[in-house]
Amino acid sequence: MADCDGLSEAGTAAASPPAPAPGLSPPLGWRERLRAGLAGTGASLWFVAGLGVLYALRVPLRLCENLAAVTVFLNSLTPKFYVALTGTSSLISGLIFIFEWWYFHKHGTSFIEQVSVSHLRPLMGGTESSISEPGSSSSNSESETSRQNLSECKVWRNPLNLFRGAEYRRYTWVTGKEPLTYYDMNLSAQDHQTFFTCDTDFLRPSDTVMQKAWRERNPPARIKAAYQALELNNDCATAYVLLAEEEATTILDAERLFKQALKAGETIYRRSQQCQHQSPQHEAQLRRDTNVLVYIKRRLAMCARKLGRIKEAVKIMRDLMKEFPPLTMLNIHENLLESLLELQAYADVQAVLAKYDDISLPKSAAICYTAALLKTRTVSDKFSPETASRRGLSTAEINAVEAIHRAVEFNPHVPKVYNLLTAITLTGCATLLYLLEMKSLILPPEHILKRGDSEAIAYAFFHLQHWKRIEGALNLLQCTWEGTFRMIPYPLEKGHLFYPYPSCTETADRELLPTFHHVSVYPKKELPFFIHFTAGLCSSTAMIALLTHQFPEIMGVFAKAVLGLWRP
Repeated sequence: MADCDGLSEAGTAAASPPAPAPGLSPPLGWRERLRAGLAGTGASLWFVAGLGVLYALRVPLRLCENLAAVTVFLNSLTPKFYVALTGTSSLISGLIFIFEWWYFHKHGTSFIEQVSVSHLRPLMGGTESSISEPGSSSSNSESETSRQNLSECKVWRNPLNLFRGAEYRRYTWVTGKEPLTYYDMNLSAQDHQTFFTCDTDFLRPSDTVMQKAWRERNPPARIKAAYQALELNNDCATAYVLLAEEEATTILDAERLFKQALKAGETIYRRSQQCQHQSPQHEAQLRRDTNVLVYIKRRLAMCARKLGRIKEAVKIMRDLMKEFPPLTMLNIHENLLESLLELQAYADVQAVLAKYDDISLPKSAAICYTAALLKTRTVSDKFSPETASRRGLSTAEINAVEAIHRAVEFNPHVPKVYNLLTAITLTGCATLLYLLEMKSLILPPEHILKRGDSEAIAYAFFHLQHWKRIEGALNLLQCTWEGTFRMIPYPLEKGHLFYPYPSCTETADRELLPTFHHVSVYPKKELPFFIHFTAGLCSSTAMIALLTHQFPEIMGVFAKAVLGLWRP
């Protein structure tokens, strides 16, 4: 999918360009001011002029006699006419309503509203501005281009993705459902080919076998190819990586294989370092071997975290971030944040956030919600909605609420997951599975979409326990997050603290998440005014038609009485 780093890289200050200060624009001449005034009052002047002409020609046109003749004609109509009239108008309004509904679902806008804004408004003099400033056309085209770029989404590797053999496959054994979609696994296959292969693989037979193994779709075929590579070279690190990911059925087995991979990977990495300056091919090989080594150490840290050796996991992650600082694309700091929260080392968590919660770095749900959690932690134990409404919010509570608003605007799906997961935590299932909208039990995917439902699932799957550990944190989140939706600007072209919420998240999440999961969608499409109007018009005319058909005499008298009120 196309890149769109700007969707999450910009923070509060970059959400919208600063508004120009008033009085800095050049003064307008009297001609421009007159033209602008006439453009704004054109519709009113035409309406008044039309009324004046109609009043002046009332005698030549014999308006009073014609109006009296129309009244006599209407009085002579039978009830059958009113039945036919109301029935026809009900049918026409119903057809208009059906067409509006179909057009809205297909194009996301009202046809009547679009026609009125595009064609009728300019004719009535309702243009937004008849005076264009220098460079306005170019700025409009640039904003349109940026808006089109913002509508595209980038899929990221899930920093906390589970192990296929030890976790995803065990889920399949128990439930009979596949937790990973073909699209998600295909993205992982592309990642593996990018990280674990290079142009010099043909020089080593084991690497040639592994290059084919990463392209295999069938898991048994990949595992078989990994064993073939080990037969050719017992120090093939990528073969151990594949077996640890897909064949190992427990975390202990995976850790054992990753330790073998680490031993082989360090040896290969040292050799590549010695030959890196000999040719571009050797430099490419060093990059590949570096990726393999970092991947192995990262997965060993995750194994230690899952097995309860959290301090060991933190040390491995810190060493990785120190030794390979350019590899920020792996988002190792998110693994570190989760482990530090498990240790309740909140000062260290704040230090990591101070480094990575920066305006120039990509945001994530882990960054935004962890920042909100730290500010919530200082006030949540004493927070009460009744007390806050009575005495007002303190400075610390305001900071916590603003942090929650910021997090919810970045990813509005997370609180919804939290609320429903809290309900099933009492059953003991929430530590391993997700219940979203009381419908689907799923595991987080291997890839996530920033600000999407997939990211919300991946974040809450690991971080719910940290929110539950802090007394009152979920209560404050529950009391606060719904108010955020009233603050987020609408329509989607606007943004408050971040760039506008991307409209492509639903499509991408449906490809990343399994079919049995009910995808959370935000924002819901709001029905335009004209759909409500046509629905009311159709319902009212249908009701009048029914009453006219059942009680023609009474409705005829009622219609004549209404017409009598309009007589001169």
